[in-house]
Amino acid sequence: MKKLILGIGLGLVVAFTSQAQEWAKAKLEKSPRHGEWVKIKQGKREVESFITYPEVKEKATAVVVIHEIFGLSDWARSVTDELAEAGYIAIAPDLLSGLGPKGGGTSELGGSDGVRKAIFSLPPDQITADLNAAVDYVSKLPSCNGKVLVMGFCWGGGQSFRFATNNKEIKGAMVFYGTGPEDEKDIKRISCPVYGFYGGNDARVTSTVEPTKALMKKAGKRFEPVIYEGAGHGFMRAGEAPDVSEGNKKARDEAWKRVKEILKKS
Repeated sequence: MKKLILGIGLGLVVAFTSQAQEWAKAKLEKSPRHGEWVKIKQGKREVESFITYPEVKEKATAVVVIHEIFGLSDWARSVTDELAEAGYIAIAPDLLSGLGPKGGGTSELGGSDGVRKAIFSLPPDQITADLNAAVDYVSKLPSCNGKVLVMGFCWGGGQSFRFATNNKEIKGAMVFYGTGPEDEKDIKRISCPVYGFYGGNDARVTSTVEPTKALMKKAGKRFEPVIYEGAGHGFMRAGEAPDVSEGNKKARDEAWKRVKEILKKS
């Protein structure tokens, strides 16, 4: 993965405190949908994951949500609820499972700085194996139709692109402000469409879109990036925060509309 996505500023991480997510937690608590914690076996590991179910009659497509650099936060869990509201099963694995002092994950790592350090220590093969386990788990649920897509944000956006190079079963990868693979051999392994969502005011990441687009085109792969002008990095979360800016809110609304269209046709 490009170093750009790993170089996220410490100031942004520190600013993202638990207090900043009280609104996301409140949103979850008010939801009428069924959300629960499940443990997914992956070799000797147990990956703590949060899953939310839609209220529908038919079997549903599933989405694996890959969290930001902040770990499995209340906001990341609220994304599963919003997907369920739209009619899809959604599961968010805590990729930091087992790294806490008591064997837990994100919640045990001492705040944003501890979470950030733990994120950067994750072995790439373990991330892939955890995500494979999540896909396998959710695809075999009685209420799932067997179709699974992934979507990730920031660090998770880059991971969703990378996961597309390592799993041929997923039906699509939605990459939110994350960078793509630089190795042509990796890109050649992609077998699903990749949909990009980028902020116009996020040059650190958005400047990588054209090079990625060229590599994907050369490999004959489908890559459909959209740049939302006036939006910054993290606009999906910032776009529903209490102090939301007009640009981020507009981008979030348009992006969610696109997500639903992608899921409907997948």
